[in-house]
Amino acid sequence: MRRKYKYMLSLIIVSVLIASTFSTSVTATETGVNLSNDSRSAILIERDTGKVLYDKNSGEKLPPASMTKVMTMLLIMEAIDEGRLKMDEKIRTSEYAASMGGSQIFLEQGEEMTVEEMLRGIAIGSANDASVAMAERLAGSEEEFVRLMNEKVKELGLKDTLFKNSTGLPTEEHYSTAHDMAIMAKELLKYETITKFTGKYEDYLREDSDKKFWLVNTNRLVKFYPGVDGLKTGFTNEAKYCLTATAEKDGMRVVAVVFGAPTSKSRNAQVTKMLDYAFSQYESHPMFDKGHVLAKAKISKGSEKTVDAVTSERISLLTKKGENIEKIEEKITLKEGLKAPIQKGDEVGSLKLVQDGKSLVETKLVANETIESASWWQLYKRAFGMFTRTDE
Repeated sequence: MRRKYKYMLSLIIVSVLIASTFSTSVTATETGVNLSNDSRSAILIERDTGKVLYDKNSGEKLPPASMTKVMTMLLIMEAIDEGRLKMDEKIRTSEYAASMGGSQIFLEQGEEMTVEEMLRGIAIGSANDASVAMAERLAGSEEEFVRLMNEKVKELGLKDTLFKNSTGLPTEEHYSTAHDMAIMAKELLKYETITKFTGKYEDYLREDSDKKFWLVNTNRLVKFYPGVDGLKTGFTNEAKYCLTATAEKDGMRVVAVVFGAPTSKSRNAQVTKMLDYAFSQYESHPMFDKGHVLAKAKISKGSEKTVDAVTSERISLLTKKGENIEKIEEKITLKEGLKAPIQKGDEVGSLKLVQDGKSLVETKLVANETIESASWWQLYKRAFGMFTRTDE
């Protein structure tokens, strides 16, 4: 019998037997629990599902201060993942980057640091000069990088964020919301190595020189709350004390965002309260790791006829503690008409986890490798059926 490859637009697999009242889970907001009484806005989400566990004015547009660097780091990590940037590449500091005020690692004009060192400066020390140096490397200028930041905002479907710089330094019409910042953090955390930087409490730059520089994380919860490993603080006189924090415990990762707390102590206390609530009330049920192969997508005019469609992030389901899940359907949809070249990470389909007709999780499937266009000789051989087929 000749082997046949079937590309199904809707591949439905019934899986998992774990019992459930998932859809009846109640959040802190719905029960009236106040987890952030001393801030202008706040939100608490579970990372894998994006489920909102607590919300306070999360759609209010406010200055994000240095939490802006969540997006800056996202574009850096995206470039590394796509191979456009390497951790050991040396980045040269321009006069403009060296002139940045506020938090900095005191880069001098012409000084070079690796991408890894720059990332440490941004993630741990909130370095404005390193942020601008990386922006210039990736886009040619900070202005062009800001355009890319705002393009990414639109790509993520966010409606209430506008960036004017890569640092969060005060300027007019530079704003975001707790909701939007949580989604940006969710996206950044797809690149799991970022927490190796944001989760460090202290480090050093220029270690083998007479200009050794001590980095201390502006997010003190990294040291004092077990499981916290990021992401970014923020403070200006206008924004007050802000924090986008993430923590992982027992396989569940959550993101808590606070805007406009009056003091750093109050900000940390509110985030702590939200994290405590999440870990005491909810649990996560892992389904797939990032990069799990779920199907093969058909590619026309490519050097290969198919590409593996893999999960673009870790997939889990969320329940209140003590609840279970049963009869989950996996619905895989592959894009039709895909043509080479296909870049690693390009969207080639989607995955939905459905229970009783209700979508619990929806995420994109991406190509796990780059597929170049087929050569003229490959196309010629295919056209005349010269490939060997295997019968069975």
